[in-house]
Amino acid sequence: MTPPLRAVQRNGTHRLIPSRYSEQGTVLAAVCDDAAMLADVALLDGATNDRIQGELLGLPGISPYELVYGIPNAHIVNAAFTHASHTGGRFNTGIRGAWYAALEQKTSLAEVVYHKARRLAAIVVPELPGQRPDREVSTCDDWLADFHADFHALDPAHDYGECLQPEPVPLCYTVSQQLAQWLLHQGSHGILYPSVRRPAGHCLVCFRPALVYNPRRSDRLRIEFTAIADGYRHTATLVAK
Repeated sequence: MTPPLRAVQRNGTHRLIPSRYSEQGTVLAAVCDDAAMLADVALLDGATNDRIQGELLGLPGISPYELVYGIPNAHIVNAAFTHASHTGGRFNTGIRGAWYAALEQKTSLAEVVYHKARRLAAIVVPELPGQRPDREVSTCDDWLADFHADFHALDPAHDYGECLQPEPVPLCYTVSQQLAQWLLHQGSHGILYPSVRRPAGHCLVCFRPALVYNPRRSDRLRIEFTAIADGYRHTATLVAK
């Protein structure tokens, strides 16, 4: 069933990413003695950096002509489409990334917290009680972006239940990835869908880098995870950038 099209006119959608990826420069500068050494190391890094390779030569899932250049924070947009996890996400495969965002910051936080807690639970630390990390602290930056385009909407949601299964990850992504791939090749801009991790939350996934308008950094959040009997408890607080 082809989802209906909905006009999206939305400013300030929320995408949380680890703060270390927000800067325009490179962390390699901290380990280099001079500019010449930095240039050599950056060249080596570029040979294995998917975003840089995508911008220069393209990748199997996306051409350099689809990426964005010459706009503020282009590296943030391009990274979303060139750094796909090997299993992909709910609406993208492992060969092409996408820009996931939420209409509410709390929804974006809920999505990030779920996946971070899941990764922490998978780490084995033999010397700790429960053999898993007992605490983890990190910061994320809230990147805002505007969208003014037609998106396919999973509405009504119950018609697309197979695409909105919460578990098991990544197997529960099978049907949703198939739908997304079909829509992508039909020229779709992206998908609007209800958040799987926060009731009443709303998310979108954008398939096209050029449609991510005015990306800009907003709040920085400090997220602390503490192990409890059945998983992890988290707290999130605003911090100065």
